[in-house]
Amino acid sequence: MDYTLALLLFSLLQIFSVGSAASLSGEAVNMRTKIKFNVEQLVWRIDRDFQVPAGLTISSPADNLDGLSSIVMVLQGYESLLSETLDGLPQLKQEVSSLRGYLDHWRQGHCSEPRPKPPMQGRLAELQSRKQYIHTVSIEALMGLREFLNQLLKNLDRLETC
Repeated sequence: MDYTLALLLFSLLQIFSVGSAASLSGEAVNMRTKIKFNVEQLVWRIDRDFQVPAGLTISSPADNLDGLSSIVMVLQGYESLLSETLDGLPQLKQEVSSLRGYLDHWRQGHCSEPRPKPPMQGRLAELQSRKQYIHTVSIEALMGLREFLNQLLKNLDRLETC
């Protein structure tokens, strides 16, 4: 009788542990799906609503995509460079802020140890150094943001790294 009860309890414990593991991975899949949808919508809006001058290219190195901390930092950097005075950018800036907030909330809830804030590098650092040229920097930031979001879409697995 004791053996049967122990076997039953052990079986129930296995079921509950597998169920909770499945819900955690389901939560991560759900998060990735939401992020992917939001990022695709942002890229679509940038492509639809903003015309980039012909011949304008970005030559500086790509931004760091080294886990949630760097993703949040890069989004925050681009958000700060988008001018409120250019038509359509306040709404886009709000959507970037919403995405960044969602990712930051996820990071705080799922990353046990906070990583030190990575130094600003690449394209974002270059644009930050030229902030006084508001309109030019906003257009270049928009291009950099679009490229960063496309890079994020190709590397959604980086969302699982703190």
